[in-house]
Amino acid sequence: MPKRILSGVVVSSNSNKTIIVKVTRRVKHKLYKKIISRSKKYHVHDENNQFKNGDLVSIIESKPISKLKSWIVLNSTEAKSWYKCSQIYLLQIILEQKEFNV
Repeated sequence: MPKRILSGVVVSSNSNKTIIVKVTRRVKHKLYKKIISRSKKYHVHDENNQFKNGDLVSIIESKPISKLKSWIVLNSTEAKSWYKCSQIYLLQIILEQKEFNV
């Protein structure tokens, strides 16, 4: 079975080598059919204490490290900030690259 990979926001980084990540998912209510947000907090192993509050991170399942920790930080999602650009801007960049290649 493949390991799950989730992304979320660091809520707390006060502990040594441990951060708490809040993962939010959107689900449809069974009866009312309305989209609602559900969130859960995970204790995640951060070996170098490099992540602070508010950072976007990706986490992956691992074997249990302690009583509460069974997740490890994969990387920071902020490095992939290209998704924040508008689609029009991305299309302009792609067209400019094609003009120079042709």
